[in-house]
Amino acid sequence: MTRAISSVVTKKKHKKILKLAKGYRGRASTCYRIALQRVENALRDAYKDRRRKKRDLRGLWIQQLNAAVRQDGLVYSKFVDCLKKASVELDRKILAYMANYKPECFKAVLEHVTK
Repeated sequence: MTRAISSVVTKKKHKKILKLAKGYRGRASTCYRIALQRVENALRDAYKDRRRKKRDLRGLWIQQLNAAVRQDGLVYSKFVDCLKKASVELDRKILAYMANYKPECFKAVLEHVTK
């Protein structure tokens, strides 16, 4: 019986990991064992930080809205409460964009909400 070897599959797997590890310092970019550990950590952190990014951006939008609303003598929490009562379906991302780049539109929304 002939001997089964898996060199083709192993070589392909190693090349895939080393390609992902390109640019790492030291043996982490050339040695498979070390590269595998670094790549696994990097992929785990990337997965985690894609979720963290959403959290961070939401916090940023809230800060921007709070600053914009306070210029008109209102507080963010009251503003959000007024939005709910006026049934305005704009999310924080759009409102923060309006507050930064379209202040006249944001003023109109603010006036509509505070009536």
